Amino acid sequence: MSKRTLTRMYVVGAGALVAAAAVVAVALANGSPAATVGSATSAKLGESVVVNAQGRTLYALSPETSRHLLCKSAECVHVWPPLTVKSRAVKLKDGAGVQGGLGLLHRSNGTWQVTLRGMPLYRFSGDSGKAEANGEGLKSFGGTWHAVTASASAGAKPTTPSVPTTPPSEPYASSAPAPASSTPSTTTATPPPSPPATTQTTPTYTYPAY
Repeated sequence: MSKRTLTRMYVVGAGALVAAAAVVAVALANGSPAATVGSATSAKLGESVVVNAQGRTLYALSPETSRHLLCKSAECVHVWPPLTVKSRAVKLKDGAGVQGGLGLLHRSNGTWQVTLRGMPLYRFSGDSGKAEANGEGLKSFGGTWHAVTASASAGAKPTTPSVPTTPPSEPYASSAPAPASSTPSTTTATPPPSPPATTQTTPTYTYPAY
C-alpha cells in the first residue's frame, strides 16, 4: 500500500469523525433548547415572565392542571401550541430567575408537554416578538389565559379579609319601653290603729245616814 493511499485513508477517516461530531452537536443543540425555559421582562405586564428557548412568552390556562387538561382540541393546540420535548428522557433545565419545579405530562397524542409548578405551558400564536404578551387575559377553551410569571409569588391575589362573626362587646341601647311584668304585684294592707284601751271603773254608791 502506497504512502499516498494511506494519507488518503487518513484524511477520509478524519473527515468522517468530524462529520459525526457535527451530527452529535446538532442533535444536542436541537434537543436542549426545547427543554429549556428562561425568563424575560415583559414591557406590557411590567414583570418577568417565563419564555421558551426562542424568547417567546409561555402561558397557562386557568383553571387547567396537569391532571385535568382543557386545551385538547386541534383548534386549541393550533392557537396555543404546547411546549413539548421529544421524550421523557430529555433533561429539563430552567433558566436564571425561574422559580418552581419543571415537569412533564403525557398528552393523548403521545407528546410530552412541559409543566412549571404543575401548570402546562403553551405559546400563543398571536405573539410575534420576544416577551410579547398579547394572549394575557384572553378567555377561550374553558378558561382564561395568563402569562406565567417567573417568580412563584408574583401576581398572587390578595386574600379577602374575614368578616368577624362575634357580636360587639357593647350592647345596643333600646328605645322601646321595658315590657310590663306579667307577675301581679301584691300590696300589704296596713291594719287600722287599735282603739285606746278603756279602763272599767266600779261605780261608787253613797248611802244616806240614818
